[in-house]
Amino acid sequence: MKKIMMTLAAVAVAATMNAQVYVGGGIGFQTSKQGDDKNTLITVMPEFGYNLDESWAVGITLGYGHSKDTAKKGSVESSVKTDVFQISPYARYTFAKFDKVNLFIDGGVDYVHTKIGDAKNNAFGVGLKPGVAVNLTEKLSFVAHVGFLGYTYAKDDFDGAEAENTFGFDLDGNDLRFGIYYNF
Repeated sequence: MKKIMMTLAAVAVAATMNAQVYVGGGIGFQTSKQGDDKNTLITVMPEFGYNLDESWAVGITLGYGHSKDTAKKGSVESSVKTDVFQISPYARYTFAKFDKVNLFIDGGVDYVHTKIGDAKNNAFGVGLKPGVAVNLTEKLSFVAHVGFLGYTYAKDDFDGAEAENTFGFDLDGNDLRFGIYYNF
């Protein structure tokens, strides 16, 4: 048993010695106003990963978003707060490299918990997300993800709620996300 544990430890150390760590993600802030109605949205999406070799990487994205919608009708004002928490581990395969541009696909799972006022929703997904990385320098990369191919299961968190099952393919600019990565 001791030999097996030592062998596994040696393999883990060898794998991590060749791994290149990257951190990055995206942040966002948006505010809008129409008449007396206001909306404010803040998002933070840090990402951490390891490049295992030239083609493969593993990582995780953690996300938090908060929005506040305020509506005013005469002297009556109401507001709704929304909080979103996301955790998304993935494996990344880089299938094409052109000088400073890499094309990749992330295969992973998602868990998203949404709370709107007192209402809650939990969603689970599995799928593929294509992307492109532009290596600005040896240490800095600009990364964009676009689209999704996969399955999502979502259900509101109350007795009697029915689940929503979605399978689909979406490759358009409506699901475009940008980020910056720093490679150690």
